Amino acid sequence: MTTLLLDGGPVAPDAPVGRTGGVPLGPAGMLWPTCGACAGPLQFLAQIVLDAGVLALFMCAHRPGGCEQWSPSAGGNLALLLPAGALVPVPLPRGADPEALGLGAVRATVPSADAPQGRAVLGSLGGEPDWLQDDETPDCPACARPMGFVAGLREGPDPVTAMNFGSGQAYAHVCGGCGTATLLWQC
Repeated sequence: MTTLLLDGGPVAPDAPVGRTGGVPLGPAGMLWPTCGACAGPLQFLAQIVLDAGVLALFMCAHRPGGCEQWSPSAGGNLALLLPAGALVPVPLPRGADPEALGLGAVRATVPSADAPQGRAVLGSLGGEPDWLQDDETPDCPACARPMGFVAGLREGPDPVTAMNFGSGQAYAHVCGGCGTATLLWQC
């Protein structure tokens, strides 16, 4: 069954809910991740609460198109599957403006034929990926088996919390046995 991810409006920085934009929650002592290609701090896109833990998604915004943010393995994005308990706001990277980081809650709901009025659909949880191009299901970097699809993300309506996928959508995958996660996008 597929569940819609809906824009739920502002949320407290330490609320243990899914969110887009703002500050992610992570284990105490977690450092803000950096791009594997340019070494700049990654932009936090979203965190999604799953049965297996909390999925935190990041993408490089320093050199759009230069760090291959669309690839699950080139270093321009990062997906982390974190344990669900005792998560705290991750300290901002040096030089980040906390006022520029808007928070948007994501509320999951069972879909109907149409999304509820006034609520922007930010993606889906579970089900099958709705590929815009060819199937690009990634193989787990640890065990080499195909990874399971967990979430599809769309660009949001609010420029403060919108994710930039080149007018496309993103796909998050997890290998349950290895605890690894990946992110890729297509446009």
